[in-house]
Amino acid sequence: MRRVIVKFAGGLAGGIALGYALRRTAEAVAELREPAKRSEPNAKSYGALRRGLMLSGIARSLLGLGTIAYGIGPLIEPKAGERESRARRMALIGGALAVSALVDLPADFVEGFALERRYGLSKQTARDWALEHAKSAGLTVAIGVPLIELLALAIARAPRRWPLVATLGSVPLLVLANVVAPTYIAPLFNTFEALEGEFAEEIRALASRFGAGDAKILRVDMSKQTEKANAYVTGLFATKRIVIGDTLLGKFEPRETMFVVAHELGHYATSDVWRMVGAGTGAAAFVFFGGRAIATRGNPELASTAGLARLFFAISLLSTIAGPVLAAFSRSRERAADEFAIAATSDATAGAAAFRRLRDQNLAEDEQPRWMELLFSSHPSLRKRIANLEAISAPS
Repeated sequence: MRRVIVKFAGGLAGGIALGYALRRTAEAVAELREPAKRSEPNAKSYGALRRGLMLSGIARSLLGLGTIAYGIGPLIEPKAGERESRARRMALIGGALAVSALVDLPADFVEGFALERRYGLSKQTARDWALEHAKSAGLTVAIGVPLIELLALAIARAPRRWPLVATLGSVPLLVLANVVAPTYIAPLFNTFEALEGEFAEEIRALASRFGAGDAKILRVDMSKQTEKANAYVTGLFATKRIVIGDTLLGKFEPRETMFVVAHELGHYATSDVWRMVGAGTGAAAFVFFGGRAIATRGNPELASTAGLARLFFAISLLSTIAGPVLAAFSRSRERAADEFAIAATSDATAGAAAFRRLRDQNLAEDEQPRWMELLFSSHPSLRKRIANLEAISAPS
């Protein structure tokens, strides 16, 4: 009876996921034939659309993974007593990742390109977007297959202890990601150039006060993809980088840009990268131990492609559940970085002006619905952040 219910649920999930993919495909084809007219810049309507797409994306991902785990998985499960070869497993995993990228392509196009273009936030061509998307998909397969195979080997060799092994293994992987991503992966998508001149020296002087004087100060061509503005401090050890988007440098006053940079330096100075490694490790423990409990119900074999499919469905489900906790942690660190920037620059007025300009340029809402902030938002509302800065800068 349980198998019948599982098969029915898998088929239903597959039907819904397929219907969603077909709908997005029709929208993508229509957009390619005749691009939609530009919409008036409206943060509320843009934000509402983004929220709807985000929620449907979460549902789409869970339904797709559920279909693979409980609809397709049983069809490729090795026969009783047989073990799946490593070559077969890696080939199936690579194929699944590639097919998933193709199935998701129309939805990604509508959500990541068409919507941004419609609201004037992107000047990319469809061809440029497609090339970047292809790079991203290729990296996903190239990095994902070996990592998933390592997980399968850990499961096969330590069937009882593998969640602990995987959790501990996530620590060096998270650290490595903070070294490799900014140094080798980000340059595949954008051009980074050394920022020079008086303003760069002012930034270096600020960074030197907080132990980041040796960081590279770089300008990145964010305008290649978007009109949105941003800056960030990234990397560990000798790979530290202070990166400022050309969209920020070109449209913000120097004092405003300095406050944004100070905010990002706050994340570095208060060891937020290491805090996030710790939070990521805790999340890994939750999803690996919890995922094993869910995925082994009815079938204890997890080292096969079918078993891994069940495991990744469970991990995705648990990651969604853990999301609000991680979002709350992130919001707390953003508030701390704001306080750091206020102390570092003594210029709350510039901070309030910077956030207002970010709000307008990024077409961000002053305040999202409360449920959105609590469940998903990594940043406090702009309304609260601006009000706090204005209260500090107001004459007593």
